[in-house]
Amino acid sequence: MRKSLLMLASAATLTAGAASADLVFPDLSYRTGPYAAGGVPFSDGYQDYFAMLNARDGGIGGVPARVIECETAYNTEKGVECYEATKGEGALLYQPLSTGITYQLIPKVSADGIPMHTMGYGRTSAANGEVFEWVFNYPANYWDAASVAIKYLHDQNGGSLEGKKIALLYHNSAYGKEPIRTLENLAEKHGYTLDTLAVDHPGQEQKSQWLQIRRTRPDYVIMWGWGVMNQVAIQEAANIRFPMENFIGNWWAGAEHDVLPAGDAANGYKSLNMNRVVDLPVFEEIKKHVHDAGNAAGDGSNLGKVIYTRGLYAAFLAAEAAKKAQEIHGVTELTPAQMRDGMEALEITEELMAERGLDNIGPAFSVSCSDHGGSGMGLIQQWDASAESWTPLTEFIAPDAEVIAPLVAEDSEAFAAENGIAKRCN
Repeated sequence: MRKSLLMLASAATLTAGAASADLVFPDLSYRTGPYAAGGVPFSDGYQDYFAMLNARDGGIGGVPARVIECETAYNTEKGVECYEATKGEGALLYQPLSTGITYQLIPKVSADGIPMHTMGYGRTSAANGEVFEWVFNYPANYWDAASVAIKYLHDQNGGSLEGKKIALLYHNSAYGKEPIRTLENLAEKHGYTLDTLAVDHPGQEQKSQWLQIRRTRPDYVIMWGWGVMNQVAIQEAANIRFPMENFIGNWWAGAEHDVLPAGDAANGYKSLNMNRVVDLPVFEEIKKHVHDAGNAAGDGSNLGKVIYTRGLYAAFLAAEAAKKAQEIHGVTELTPAQMRDGMEALEITEELMAERGLDNIGPAFSVSCSDHGGSGMGLIQQWDASAESWTPLTEFIAPDAEVIAPLVAEDSEAFAAENGIAKRCN
């Protein structure tokens, strides 16, 4: 694979400043390894949406969308290789689906002038568009997610978390460490104590962490997991009889494949979600124009599932940003810089989502020069093992801007100072 990637990289001509005859969207996928359970459905949904637009509408604004898939196995080095191998193909937008890859690509996309969308992951402070011109993380980020979880627990406890004990079980990586400071600041505000428990890659060994949870008996466990780590954690929680209704995963720890292996023992487990799990009209369009035509990215079995829907949602946001860029610049073929302009002017309304067959898939939001983060909202859902489905417990909950905004400003301004970046949006 490394050899083929390097050959492709050497053969490609860098076209970051030129418009492409196709609208090129690289898919840095991972269909192999311990994180494939999440990588596969996301990639399927991402590719199927573009395939549907091509088959039904002739592409975006009459220009075909071309998805270039490159396997990263959720490995940072391979992710960077995939970026280098595909950027010269006229790439308009990168969605790496990995916080580790994201951190490595931020300086690269900034230097090359190619936008990157890290939807609900990556470097949280990239929400500050005054510093991160080429990076977007709408509709929400990790610190938003942490805040939404605490807001939910705060409401569930009559408006007070004073004296409660909360444990954070996290993937021992840049991804898993993202929410720690936010949860610490929220602990100071709300009076709960926070224990942090790291789980090393890939997450199959968690006996000691759950023994500690059994000893310390926290009131709640919040999980920042991905891939096999989630499945193991839910089974370990069941083994020590930790109450599932007090176990809450983030939005990367709340899909069908996370809970099904535990069977009935997973009943009552909760998680965040940034996209609703509903029967969207767009699914029928995808089935008709893509799956029935034999052009599905996968075997079709993931249609409508949580992470498939999120991949589709990501493609929808990319397509709408491309349409906005075409509108702003009065062209159909786009450069990466024009694509960035479309992303920064993006406005997602309830009416637009309904028109595209994604009725209320997420909250309405808009993007601006200074705000690349969106609404920050998330909802809480609960697993019903008997029905093998997720039930929403809340509407979309807004994060605590009083805590999150200063953290974003502090971290992004430190990044700007370290890297000599002049703030924009004056």
